[in-house]
Amino acid sequence: MVDRIYNVLFLCTGNTARSILAESILTKDGAGRFRAFSAGSHPKGTVNPFALKVLERADHPTAGFRSKSWDEFAVPGAPVMDFVFTVCDAAAGEACPVWPGRPMTAHWGIEDPAAIEGTDLQKETAFVTAFRHLKNRISAFRSLPLASIDALALGNQLREIGRLEGATGPRGDIE
Repeated sequence: MVDRIYNVLFLCTGNTARSILAESILTKDGAGRFRAFSAGSHPKGTVNPFALKVLERADHPTAGFRSKSWDEFAVPGAPVMDFVFTVCDAAAGEACPVWPGRPMTAHWGIEDPAAIEGTDLQKETAFVTAFRHLKNRISAFRSLPLASIDALALGNQLREIGRLEGATGPRGDIE
């Protein structure tokens, strides 16, 4: 028997760093159970090179990632999402598109590593920290009994994951 594969969309404003990290982590760690995607409300058009560097060092996929609009996932023919997580506070505060299928949503905000100014080592350290926080959240998410948990309990668990170490901003559902 083949288990269901869940589609998960990670949202950020620029889709250059945190959402890309999350997409890569779930792509590797959730292979066979999840399909991961990322997008931004105002994509910058490029992926941050520090995100790619940290992913490569952690032996996570980097091929094919691009900064893209969340509108790509709100049109007919787009993959229907089961879960949508915002990973930056700005995207959590924006009016999101109406997602086909009415996915479960939560905010998993963490500090923006791309906003760090300083040396390359300081910037890379910020990306490593973001990677670690996202990996911890995704690990907690992957351990949930998705097929057997009721929607209310699942929503509560998703919000709790957003409160793990490194949490920023609003701590509830996204609209």
